[in-house]
Amino acid sequence: MKRWLQLFALLILTQSVYSCTYLSFAGLNNEGLPIKEVHGTIDIPNQNTIDHSSWDALLKKYVKSDGLVDYKGFLKDRKTLTEYLKMLSQNPPSESWSTAELLAYYINTYNAYTVDLILKNYPVKSIKDISGAWTKAIVPIGDKNLSLGGIEHSILRKMNEPRIHFAINCASYSCPNLLNEAYTATKIEDQLERVTKAFIQSDKNQISTNKLALSYIFKWYKSDFKVNGKKDLIGFINLYTAENLNKNTSISYLEYNWNLNESN
Repeated sequence: MKRWLQLFALLILTQSVYSCTYLSFAGLNNEGLPIKEVHGTIDIPNQNTIDHSSWDALLKKYVKSDGLVDYKGFLKDRKTLTEYLKMLSQNPPSESWSTAELLAYYINTYNAYTVDLILKNYPVKSIKDISGAWTKAIVPIGDKNLSLGGIEHSILRKMNEPRIHFAINCASYSCPNLLNEAYTATKIEDQLERVTKAFIQSDKNQISTNKLALSYIFKWYKSDFKVNGKKDLIGFINLYTAENLNKNTSISYLEYNWNLNESN
């Protein structure tokens, strides 16, 4: 029995080491970058630490109000985008940053590198056609290298702010719209409220008092949606709809369209 227990312990240890090594290789971790949890509303600083104005200008120029993206136009401004990505890399976040600044930085980084990934593989029908789109460590931040999945799952989701799911964009039709302005620390609370309300009330969800047909985002990340610190998907949706949803409302999920969110 003792020998069996030793072998079992060795197997568990080996699997754990393999798992950690794999995740590290895939960039699916936070590489020690700062994470601060949101508790209630976000405290807004008086000024922004990082200047996201060049990304803001690109978004205003190449993203329509409906969230569709002019990737051909972006291709003509690759230099500006590359310079912005370089600036992000050279200005990694620190523990002294506010929660608002961290959220703005990570959301903009995720979205800008997603656009860059599409441009590097353009023309492409879907981001899912790109090998390792979410697992390859393509995002340099300081001396660290992260994947898009690492930023989403190991940083942003750890910040206890479910509205990030409506701010980051996966370059697909069924994703929440890519906001045509950069996120900034001084506006982050208002911006997250706007994109959350816009997505929930959009045609990407079908909401009535006793029946819900929701985006798969609400199924994939159901545990993230909380009200007063408790998991409560229907309660969360109730915050952003005029319908008074019953706690026992039936829920189904709509097919997810992974086609590229490209404007004509």
